[in-house]
Amino acid sequence: MSKPIPPVQKYMTTSPITIGVEQTIAHARDVMREHRIRHLPVLHGGRIVGLVSERDVALIESLKDVDPTKVTVEDAMSQSPYTTSPDTTIDVVCAEMAEHKYGAAIVMQNNHVVGVFTTVDACRTLAELWATRLK
Repeated sequence: MSKPIPPVQKYMTTSPITIGVEQTIAHARDVMREHRIRHLPVLHGGRIVGLVSERDVALIESLKDVDPTKVTVEDAMSQSPYTTSPDTTIDVVCAEMAEHKYGAAIVMQNNHVVGVFTTVDACRTLAELWATRLK
């Protein structure tokens, strides 16, 4: 008998670090380095408006004549991040991420960010599932 597919909430990073839309790219970089993360959900007025990644930050910082202490997160973020609910099964989330090459899914409940599920989380999930379910 097979086990049910678990929801993303079992494997997501809970209480994720977020950043405000008006913050600078330099601040986003510092937050990512301090917390050793690669994705920051971007909020405006408490609502999700985007996602900024380490890659987005690196791109802005590599541009000549661009000052990362003056450019805001809003100028670098992806404006339509993939969001899902905590109850969505892990297979559905991973399939969507793979299909669209998303680096992260923002987990939302009642219009609040409650978690982030990244490709690193997906690899950890796969390793755990292989180790526990396929033995």
